[in-house]
Parts: sequence; structure tokens; C-alpha cells
Amino acid sequence: MKSIDLYNINALSCSRNTTKHYSTSFSLGIKLLAPEIREAVYSIYGFVRFADEIVDTFHNHDKAKLLENYRKDTYLAIKEGISANPILHSFQRVANKYQIDHELIDAFFTSMSMDLNQKEYDHQNFKTYIYGSAEVVGLMCLKVFYKDDPEGYEALKYPARKLGEAFQKVNFLRDVQADLKERGRTYFPNVDLLNFTITEKEKIEKEIEEDFRAAYKGIVKLKKEARLGVYVAYVYYLKLFQKIKKMQPAAIMRERIRINNWVKMGLLFQGLVKHETGRV
Repeated sequence: MKSIDLYNINALSCSRNTTKHYSTSFSLGIKLLAPEIREAVYSIYGFVRFADEIVDTFHNHDKAKLLENYRKDTYLAIKEGISANPILHSFQRVANKYQIDHELIDAFFTSMSMDLNQKEYDHQNFKTYIYGSAEVVGLMCLKVFYKDDPEGYEALKYPARKLGEAFQKVNFLRDVQADLKERGRTYFPNVDLLNFTITEKEKIEKEIEEDFRAAYKGIVKLKKEARLGVYVAYVYYLKLFQKIKKMQPAAIMRERIRINNWVKMGLLFQGLVKHETGRV
């Protein structure tokens, strides 16, 4: 084994461990992807997770400078095909192998930058943020799934974006109390979270339901190598969303809604059964 091969393995391990430590739900879904695409998705998740950590948890540090350095280092890694940062090294290998469009990366960093200073969102800023923080991640993964099939990629771009949008909006509802109290952010346009009403909550939930429906139409058309992993992530978020729907606005402002590990394993089993019986 060449020394660079060992470094590549170590870099990927860093991305894989990052995914496992930060998201058990995504880890379950990624494990069900075909081996040839699984590693690439770990690398994408590790990359976006680190940027998210900069803007959300690196308090008492110059977040803007750290994020800008991370952005510059990302493009330098892609250009040179190497990075001493294992997370970025892992990501650049994916970006170069699968020709991830730089527009997607640019949009991602735009949204991360918005988290530094943007505290309230109008409809246009909300759309911009959702696209860069969530939809482009789905599109990056879709690039991996359809590396040599540009027509397949184009055909599934819309449902891939809607899946990312659904996931992000559910995250916003799940984390609404932390975003407001700890970070001073409110993402949903024209919603006063200090006086969050059932009517406003139901309006948001209706939009999410439409996103999930559009996303599912794409999931059933995915290649077999990717379908089960994406479907399990979809089922997990749908279950989380259904739990949130049953709660009053005041309740989700008090606590972060979770799905316990036993339920996650049950959802995994259900997903496997449906996939093997051709029902998804």
C-alpha cells in the first residue's frame, strides 16, 4: 500500500467518524448505500458538518475568519488535489472524482455565511438559505449517485432538492427553541416565535408535507444502489415530522424533539422490508 493510500483511508475515516458522532440517523441511511457511493457521501457529510460547527459552536472565536479560511482551504484542496485537513482532503477527492459543480459549493458557503449575521429571514432570504444549506447537499449526493448519467441527474434534481428542503424545515421545527434562545435566529419568514400560533405551525407543516410528497416521487425512481439508504433517511425524518405535528407550538418551544434508537431500528427494519418486497 502506498503512503498516500493510507492517508486517503485515514481521511475518509475522519469523515465517517464525524457522521457517526453527529448524526445517528444519517449514519443508518448511509450504511445502506452501495459501498461504491457510501464513502463519497460520508465525505460530503463531514465537509458540511464542519462548516456548520464553525457557525454554530465555535463561540468566542472569529467565526467569520474561520469560515472564510475553511472556504479558501476547500477550493485550494480541490485545485491541488490534496489537503493536510483530512476532512477537506476526503471532500476534494469526491469533488474532483464526481465533478461537483462549484456553484453548489458556493451556495453552501453563502448559506453558512448567512448564519453568522442573519437573525431573521424574509421569503427570498429563506429560499436562498434553504437552497445553500440543504438542497445543494442533496444535489451533491445525487451527483455521486449518477456520476455517468447526466440525464438521470437532471431528471431527479427537483425531488432531490425537495428532500433537502423537507429535512431542513423539519430541523428548523425540531431545533426552534435552540435557534431562538441560544443563537437568536428565527428562520421561518413572518413568524413570531415568541407568539408561535397553531395556525402558523400548521401552515409550515403543510409546506413540509408537500416537500415530502415531491421528494418521495424521486426516491422511488432512484438507482437501486442509492434507493434504500435515501428511503430510510426519508422515513426517519417523516417519523420525526409526524411526532412534531402532534405537539402544540408551546411544547416544541420548550424541548428538542427526538426519535429514540429503538424506534430508529424499527424504522430501519420497515425500510428494509418495503425495499426487498418492491414497495419502494
